[in-house]
Amino acid sequence: MTDYAIIKTGGKQYRVREGDTVNVEKLDGEIGDSVNFSDVLMTSLDGSLQVGNPVVKNAVVAAEIAEHGRGEKLTVFKYKNKTRSRVKKGHRQPYTSLLIKGISIK
Repeated sequence: MTDYAIIKTGGKQYRVREGDTVNVEKLDGEIGDSVNFSDVLMTSLDGSLQVGNPVVKNAVVAAEIAEHGRGEKLTVFKYKNKTRSRVKKGHRQPYTSLLIKGISIK
C-alpha cells in the first residue's frame, strides 16, 4: 500500500503522495517556499484509512513550491444567432506546481 492523502485547495481536491508534483490554482509565495495544507480530507498511512468530518484532525501535508506558470490557451467563443453577435476571447489559467514533501498526523 502506498501512503496518500486527499487535500483541498483552490476549490478543488487532489490525491497526493510523497514525491508527487501537482499543479494547483495559483498560490502566493516564491519558488522554494514551503507550504503546509491543513485541509486534509482523507489519509491512508501504513494501511490505515482515516476519513475526516470534514477534515482529518492534526493532519498536515507539507509541500514546496517548484514553479509558477500559465496553462494552455483556451478559446472562449460566444455566439448569438440572427443578431451578428460574436465574441472570441482567449484565456490562460495561472497555476503553481508543488512538490509534495510529506504527509503526517501529529
